[in-house]
Amino acid sequence: MFGLMVRFTCKDDTSATAFDQLVTETIEAIRRHEPGTLVYASHRVDGQPLQRIFYELYRDRAAFDAHEQTEHTRHFLAAREDLLASVEVDWLDLQTGKGITP
Repeated sequence: MFGLMVRFTCKDDTSATAFDQLVTETIEAIRRHEPGTLVYASHRVDGQPLQRIFYELYRDRAAFDAHEQTEHTRHFLAAREDLLASVEVDWLDLQTGKGITP
């Protein structure tokens, strides 16, 4: 398994609203077209209205690489640039968990 956690900080409330819409559209395409993407969840952060956290879990590195090459992901990566003040990525090495088989 291959995973990551990403923290996005939007520029302002207007950017956060636009980012949320972009995320909704992107996740719908991921649901339809990415069988190797096991978990792709977007979270708001309590008390931090401009922050969003993604938790992403892929079958393997190849599934992540395939995800990165899709049209919807490339669109997301380009469109988010004008909406964000910062992006922080943590690459994850799954040890154990519930609901997943390492």
